[in-house]
Amino acid sequence: MHPPLRIAAADASARTAVTPDLPREMPGSPSISSDLLLQGARELVIRHQGGEYHLRLTRNDKLILTR
Repeated sequence: MHPPLRIAAADASARTAVTPDLPREMPGSPSISSDLLLQGARELVIRHQGGEYHLRLTRNDKLILTR
């Protein structure tokens, strides 16, 4: 099992892949593939305003974000 992947804000913005050919709910919203975010891991830790959030990929290929 992989440990949670931690990406610094600068790294995450450098890896953001905007897909202009796909419809978006909000114009101008950035888009990134979950595969690119998770990079083979099942969990990603996101730091936000001093807290940590965990983005997990479930056995059913669903994403869950918890604090």
